[in-house]
Amino acid sequence: MPTPRTRPDYTADERTQLLGWLDMHRSIIHWKCEGLSAEDAHRPVLPSSPLMTAAGLVSHMRWVEHCWFEVMLMDRPSDTNPQFGDVEDADMQVDGVPLGRLLEEYDRQCAVSNEILASLSLDDTGRNTQFKAGAASVRWVMLHMIEETARHAGHLDAIRELVDGERGYY
Repeated sequence: MPTPRTRPDYTADERTQLLGWLDMHRSIIHWKCEGLSAEDAHRPVLPSSPLMTAAGLVSHMRWVEHCWFEVMLMDRPSDTNPQFGDVEDADMQVDGVPLGRLLEEYDRQCAVSNEILASLSLDDTGRNTQFKAGAASVRWVMLHMIEETARHAGHLDAIRELVDGERGYY
């Protein structure tokens, strides 16, 4: 079950604020998918971006979490992550995969990311030496993930309105 859509306390410490904002935007991803039919979850609404579907974005977010927290910070293998393969946007190609399954996978990946975050300080840096981004600090990764998740929550907001008229910020 996703974290409630609440902002972190105004005076919380840095780590609590960063994780609070990230968790809030993760919850918005989940919320924007509530009540979508299987057909609408996979319906593209932008002619020039046929992979930009609610289901495709949820899958993408799952793999972005994996990339930054497991691969870049912890130097775990990337071979299961379609973002590291030869097919462009393979992480968004999820026709026929139920949205509920994609959301469960996203939730599990976010839990793994949070376990990793709990084991590191904000000043720690990534262990991956194969990619330049592997040298990023935990703080940088958290800020990037807030930006990435919020950006795609906005995409989901627009997709949802175009699909069935549902609107709302958080």
